[in-house]
Amino acid sequence: MITAIIQARMGSTRLPGKVLLPLGYTTVLGHTVWQVKKAKKIGRVIVATSTEKEDDAIELFCKENDIKIFRGNLNDVLDRYYQCAKSVGAEDVCRITADCPLIDPAVIDQVVSEYEQGKEKGECDYISTGRTTTTFPDGMDTEIFSFTALEAAWRDATLHSEREHVTPFIWNHPKRFRVVEVRNDWDISAVRLTLDEQSDYQVLTNIVAHVPDLSMEAIVRYLEEHPEVAAINSPIVRDEGYQKSLHEDTVYEAKKH
Repeated sequence: MITAIIQARMGSTRLPGKVLLPLGYTTVLGHTVWQVKKAKKIGRVIVATSTEKEDDAIELFCKENDIKIFRGNLNDVLDRYYQCAKSVGAEDVCRITADCPLIDPAVIDQVVSEYEQGKEKGECDYISTGRTTTTFPDGMDTEIFSFTALEAAWRDATLHSEREHVTPFIWNHPKRFRVVEVRNDWDISAVRLTLDEQSDYQVLTNIVAHVPDLSMEAIVRYLEEHPEVAAINSPIVRDEGYQKSLHEDTVYEAKKH
């Protein structure tokens, strides 16, 4: 059984409180949970937030909506994932972030299927829609890994970027872990469906209001037909948060010497 852990926090620097902004009939976080729960190959869904006071609102939302909740370390998200997975005895973990409310359950199922096939053959410890390169839209990010790989990363990862972003230690060590990347049929990586800025929120609310079938294909088709909507958040750099963490790694190492 695959355990999906959705990380969420209120303290976003670029858009504070973004995960509880209204979206459709619920919130951004609620929409993310709803989409993930529709995936046929996900056994359970847990929201993992921090123990900080400001994240009490996330716990309250989850309890009011019968969503499983775990609270752990704010900045060491790798530890939060490890402790959450360990607490429920998870064998395999699907990592999703709460700022991907339009994630397609069919994409999740595709990644799970390829992970299960690879694991059965002894050829996969970690699989994703792409980390160093990707052919999927920003906002379809799906990662699945074994608890064994997660535990190894939790034990050995030392860099800030590795602790904050959970999986870099795994996919940056392909000789140690069997790493697989799922490719989409066509490259639509320029499409942006994640939530970091106010302009992202404009795009997401527009899509939810006008696309009844929130499949990846339907969303991409809508944005192709309405380029003025896609243009709203197109200038934003992908994975800006991770790039910032890499810079902080460099600064920290320089201070050590």
